[in-house]
Amino acid sequence: RAVGEEYLTFFDFTDQTLDLALRSFLKEVLLIGESQERERVLQHFSNRFHQCNPDTYSSPGAVLALTCALMLLNTDLHGQIVGKPMSSSKFVSNLDGMNEGENFNKDLLKSLYYSIKSKALEWAVDEEELKNLVDENAEDNTPLRSKSNPFQDVPHDKKAPVVKEGFLQRKLHADINGKRTPWGKRGWKTFYGVLKGMVLSLQKSDYRRDQTANEEVVSVHHSLAEQAAEYTKKPHVFRLQTADWRVFLFQASSELEMNLWIIRINLASALHSSPPFPSAVGSQRRFFRPILPASHSAHPLERQLQFHKGKLESFKADLLNQEENVPDPKKAKTKDLEEHRLRTEYLHHEVCRYEIYVQMLEAWESVKKTDHMLSAEDLSQFDKAVCADSVGNKEQEEAALKRSHSSPSLELEIAPPVIKVKRNISERRTYRKTVVPRWNKEA
Repeated sequence: RAVGEEYLTFFDFTDQTLDLALRSFLKEVLLIGESQERERVLQHFSNRFHQCNPDTYSSPGAVLALTCALMLLNTDLHGQIVGKPMSSSKFVSNLDGMNEGENFNKDLLKSLYYSIKSKALEWAVDEEELKNLVDENAEDNTPLRSKSNPFQDVPHDKKAPVVKEGFLQRKLHADINGKRTPWGKRGWKTFYGVLKGMVLSLQKSDYRRDQTANEEVVSVHHSLAEQAAEYTKKPHVFRLQTADWRVFLFQASSELEMNLWIIRINLASALHSSPPFPSAVGSQRRFFRPILPASHSAHPLERQLQFHKGKLESFKADLLNQEENVPDPKKAKTKDLEEHRLRTEYLHHEVCRYEIYVQMLEAWESVKKTDHMLSAEDLSQFDKAVCADSVGNKEQEEAALKRSHSSPSLELEIAPPVIKVKRNISERRTYRKTVVPRWNKEA
């Protein structure tokens, strides 16, 4: 408060009208923040204006009330508000009794009204300039935003090495918590995927390394990638299930590329995934999956491997206990059966995930030679150790990935023209029996 009062002494509002003093003040002071913060700034302005013009208004409180009214009037007259703007008579009536229990001079209020109506209040920095200023001063490690959940930050390290990159086709299979993706959003789209740390960036068309406008940012912490054996419509398709149980289908250009994507995503997840938080506890005794943090694990390789092995043994014991205590379908409630099914499904997934994590870290521990976290040399040796057959017999066939119009590096395939034939209602209803007029039958 003392700083604000001292700062306002640099302003001289002597013999100025309230609207002119407010305009000069707003050109120098950036009025941002919540309503209470703005009101405190305007309180200092009102006190200073009353000091410079003690005979104009009865008290600083009256100046503050009129100042706030002018701010609201400016928003009403010049803001993007649907409806009829405030009239001068309405503005005057709204301020009845606001001058320490008395009314302001009507001619004064009308002059202030038309002053604001003819020329809007100007701010020190408008919203667009302020946005650009914030963007320029933002740090390089600004959190990414998940497209599926705009309120969720995706931790990322721009200095992290690229683990894997290449063209992929993606299909959305399930949304958060395994809910099936709506039919109209399941189409295949071509992207250039870049796996960096625990973030898989899917870039449209332009696949430069410094590209920042990504179509989708997928965090692969606590995720599991595996071949989509049940999907037979396309070859070389693998399945990625994330920590929030979203499911993506990706098609690679060959079987080798598919296997490399799978093992490198699982390696990044096993190396960097942090220990999960305890599950939520409620009075209804419902099953809740534990909260999986998106932050990087601080454990070294040996401790991370030991932790995954411990979790694997724990989940195997829980799964065994779950299978031995199956509720009787004839006696148990439907709700209890559904809870048992969800928990069993979750335990199967976790056992499979931690088995893969242990395999990945054991293979990585056997080939890691450099001090660099994920060097190209170590990754190459890791590929040979895990996918010996695929890497040894590298395919020479052309990529099976279908060409997409969104990719500039692939030749365009011209689709055959589709001829649409319009038919009227009578032509479509061919199953109806032909009606013969009665007189025609008699003839």
